[in-house]
Amino acid sequence: MNSPPDLPQPADPSPLKPVWLPEPGHETVWSHLLGSSRGLAIAQAARLHPGPLLVVCQDARSVQHLDDELHFYLGENNTVPLLPFPDWESLPYDAFSPHPDIISERLLTLYRLPELKQGIVLVAATTLQHRLVPPAYVSGHTFLLETGQTLKIEAFRPRLSQAGYHAVAQVVEPGEYAIRGGLVDVYPVGATTPYRLDLFGDTIESIRVFDPDTQRSGDRLTAMRLLPAREAPLNAEAIQRFRQSYRVEFEGDPQKSTLYREVSKGAAPAGIEYYLPLFFETTATLFDYLPDSTLCVLEDGLTNSMETFWRDTGERYRVLRTDPERPILSPARLFLEPEVLQSALDGYQRIRLSVMTTDGEQAKDSDIHFATRLPPVLPVNPKADVPHLALFDWLNTFEGRVLVVAETAGRREVLRRLLFDHGFEPVACDNWQAFLDGDMRLALTDAGLEKGLLLDTPHLAVVTEPQLYGERAAQRRRRRESARDLSAIIRDLAELHLNDPVVHENHGVGRYRGLQMLDVGDGPTEFLTLEYQDGDKLYVPVTDLARISRYTGTHPDQAPLHKLGGDAWEKAKRRAREKAWDAAVELLEVQALRASRPGHAFPTRDEHYEVFSSAFPFEETPDQARVIEEVLADMESARPMDRLVCG
Repeated sequence: MNSPPDLPQPADPSPLKPVWLPEPGHETVWSHLLGSSRGLAIAQAARLHPGPLLVVCQDARSVQHLDDELHFYLGENNTVPLLPFPDWESLPYDAFSPHPDIISERLLTLYRLPELKQGIVLVAATTLQHRLVPPAYVSGHTFLLETGQTLKIEAFRPRLSQAGYHAVAQVVEPGEYAIRGGLVDVYPVGATTPYRLDLFGDTIESIRVFDPDTQRSGDRLTAMRLLPAREAPLNAEAIQRFRQSYRVEFEGDPQKSTLYREVSKGAAPAGIEYYLPLFFETTATLFDYLPDSTLCVLEDGLTNSMETFWRDTGERYRVLRTDPERPILSPARLFLEPEVLQSALDGYQRIRLSVMTTDGEQAKDSDIHFATRLPPVLPVNPKADVPHLALFDWLNTFEGRVLVVAETAGRREVLRRLLFDHGFEPVACDNWQAFLDGDMRLALTDAGLEKGLLLDTPHLAVVTEPQLYGERAAQRRRRRESARDLSAIIRDLAELHLNDPVVHENHGVGRYRGLQMLDVGDGPTEFLTLEYQDGDKLYVPVTDLARISRYTGTHPDQAPLHKLGGDAWEKAKRRAREKAWDAAVELLEVQALRASRPGHAFPTRDEHYEVFSSAFPFEETPDQARVIEEVLADMESARPMDRLVCG
């Protein structure tokens, strides 16, 4: 390994100040980065370095913690992009594919990397060992759509399919599209929202973002970019190469393999990602996408992580290789050996983050020894008269500036009231940069930061909730929350089965008889076929899927069919409205009587409640958090509470 050039080390270097960066082909060791100071130092290095940073962590958990730190110290409006390159989140040779959101993030990062002038790429060491699709695949299967451009639907549909997009009734996830006459909905990989193309003839008249839950269109755009929707190509050329490579790689009759038959039909079977080498003449690695100006930042312990992964992969290969239905490729075809990966890293300028856990450890003379200290642990004692006494005593004795970071805005307000009640005057602060630029002695903000920070120059500290309440087992959710009640409607055609009884809001109960393509003068469009009494048929455009709901009456086999054009459905709805009216009047009388009686308003939440809720070791689900807030609001109100909570 090359030694770094003999340059003077800065005196008492701070993660906040310009840091010494290594020359190409050399390695520098950064030590004594305690708390979240490693995230701060990397953020500052990214601003200074004229090229991207590749930050390699031991595992996915370390990636997530560092991602939180970088988001906090870079801020939302920073000029340094943070590009995650997530793992597939599956074991080698697993027979299922990654979530579409994972594929979306990976392909967007691969697309941006070759032209990236500055930024941070976060990756786990084991993810870096995976062989990837070549850069020519990503660039060659990406295309731009602009308003005013000619777009022929009959040619666009197969192009989307070849790029890995699949047709659905309603677009909700990356990699999906829906065509309804002159409207084309598509959710591009790498995008945060889907787009709606409005065609006038064969011309793109407008491009808008839209909400997949409400289907409402939003802002107009002049152009949109479509990346490939999966990492395994399924055009005719790629399928032919797969078939040829498969026959060369594996012995026996390929037609006995379900995988071979599915790919031959143009389908993407689960786990196809572990057969990427069969689709390409040569595969690539992440290094093939990186500019020459890349600076690698490496955590300690990477060698052990890579060797463990390589050993475990070899063991899985020995166990699974004998399956004739699903033969697998050797580890060397899919992954980089630890020695090969280390050799590739050695060609870049590198910073190694040395693990130091206490203030007393001594660094080598060649290290950059940062002037940071271990953030204090200020445990809350729920049984004490003043549970937060350790925090208050520390704030009274600490001579520098302090930023207290709460996990959410609600918890921030609880801490603000708590500090005010004990004689402190915290100031609300938007983010880390606002605190750094200001002069407030004590400030409060909210962010997902786990570890605190303690610096000597300048003399300041960041205090996080885990320093007070201990670590919480946060459940990371990749998919966004939905604002709709999915149990009340049929959202996707996949929820319908042939001959299911369904209810049309205007025509009553019928039976679903499948999909049918009809041309009603605006191009071929998909319709749901509903059969009613006497065999009458009703054709409902898939765009009106929200008008169809599940039948929840008797057993589906005994569901009554209404007659199209008859009055039975209207009579049934009228009787239901009358019964609902009678029930509503009765409920309103009961509610009015209850509301006229005063209830007991419990005191608002205080530090004891905060200590109690912080002891819960898991992150609440969205529904749990909503119900908790509603129950607390009811209890703090003088109105009597009428609520039943069922688990």
